[in-house]
Amino acid sequence: MKSLALTVFPRTEARRPGVKKLRTAARVPAVIYGLRRPKPQNLEIKLKELQDLVHRSVSENILVDLKVEGDPEPERLALVQEIQHHPLSGAPLHVDFHEIAPDERVVVSVPVEAVGEAQGVKDGGVLEHVLFKLRVRTLPKDIPESLQVDVTNLKIGQAIRIGEIPAPPGTEILGDKHISVLAVAAPVEEVVEVAEAEPGALEPEVIGEKKEEGEEGEGAEKGAEKGAEKGAAKPGAKAGEKGEKAPAAEEKPADKKAEKRPEKKPEKKK
Repeated sequence: MKSLALTVFPRTEARRPGVKKLRTAARVPAVIYGLRRPKPQNLEIKLKELQDLVHRSVSENILVDLKVEGDPEPERLALVQEIQHHPLSGAPLHVDFHEIAPDERVVVSVPVEAVGEAQGVKDGGVLEHVLFKLRVRTLPKDIPESLQVDVTNLKIGQAIRIGEIPAPPGTEILGDKHISVLAVAAPVEEVVEVAEAEPGALEPEVIGEKKEEGEEGEGAEKGAEKGAEKGAAKPGAKAGEKGEKAPAAEEKPADKKAEKRPEKKPEKKK
């Protein structure tokens, strides 16, 4: 792996107010540690240079040649161990560097890439990516960008295990050799079960279902006959009544007074 150049500066501010002021000035706090260093050293990086470094890298593992301005030991080789980002804005908050020696074997995680189209996929199978990363042990200069695995001859039901993956020169792949990394599974067919109705079971009545034309005509005729029987008017009944007698008209109060007034007898002549 090719290393990338990066300039950093010693950092004196370590507490929260100083770190906050540092980020306001478009600088990112960092720290470097390693077996060769008795204690971690605080550093700071220009935000623009850190962003350029991330954009230039083609691998998840970034090997950098650090140049520490104004330090007694300015030249250092390190791996970017972790970059912490803000959960909302995504801005880098802190960087961890792991200092290593050029002849020191390191253990890193490397992504796995499938190359080619599997024969099992052509036959209708599905390619399953069981492991996306593998740990390898190697020298800094031999760190691979990725582990490419040829899956062209992989058939349905077959798998490629860790022990079957060829390791790059000077690199050792770690892990259980029998664990599957890539596999082709058979296609899954959907089976729709239809429940059989028991003999003699009643079919549920569907509410709002339209009746057939014959049934609808029969019901209409029966309804018309019932309405005709109920609505037949008796003689002397008014229109719209059900044949009941109309109540007699009430007598006026003036007629009642006339009935109660006694008749005057004719006077006898003398």
